[in-house]
Amino acid sequence: MTHSVATETIRILLIDDHALVRAGLRLLIETYPGFRVVGEAGNRVDAVNLAGRHQPDIILLDLAMTEGSAPDFLSDLVTSARQARVLLLTTVQDPAKHRRAVCQGAMGIVHKGKAPEVLIKAIQRVHAGEAWLDRSMTAGLINEMRRTGEPSSKVDPEAAKIAELTAREREIIALVGAGLKNKQIAQRLFISEPTVRHHMTSVFSKLGVTDRFELIIYSFRYHLAKLPSS
Repeated sequence: MTHSVATETIRILLIDDHALVRAGLRLLIETYPGFRVVGEAGNRVDAVNLAGRHQPDIILLDLAMTEGSAPDFLSDLVTSARQARVLLLTTVQDPAKHRRAVCQGAMGIVHKGKAPEVLIKAIQRVHAGEAWLDRSMTAGLINEMRRTGEPSSKVDPEAAKIAELTAREREIIALVGAGLKNKQIAQRLFISEPTVRHHMTSVFSKLGVTDRFELIIYSFRYHLAKLPSS
């Protein structure tokens, strides 16, 4: 099998409680240049320890391991490896579980029934700072957010943050929510990419979000961007 050459090595930690699954994932991933599995874990304790020791770029985690008796497992992983981005593997279509995982720090979810090439592409995209959800999962997640994210009648503590946004920052947030990249936003608004990046830095600071995916989720929840129709 021939694959295109990658420009940098993406370091990956595999977490799954089935040894055969981990072995298969390692074999698949390492057939692609530019990918290196730095560790494997089959339980939560080992996973958190290895995440802290290796500081991987990507944590590939079975969603089922975040359930049951360890609801904070995903948050613990993110805390142990702060630069890592978490990509979940799942066999279920459960928007409530997906929403909870995203809120705890997951950057993407891949169904285990997808082709190997989809997983590789998802790893690359998440490593680049993008979110990854397939179309059916996106629709389910958005519907779940619609169901649970209606504004409260109480005073919203986020309102003061949102009030600090400039008109231009609101424009940019709406375009980010629509899926546009910085270059596309710059073209749409007739400004430079560095200017877009400057506005994004300001938005992150004002809203207290740390990455683009978190901003997208925030923008949907607080109606700063339009939810895509499902």
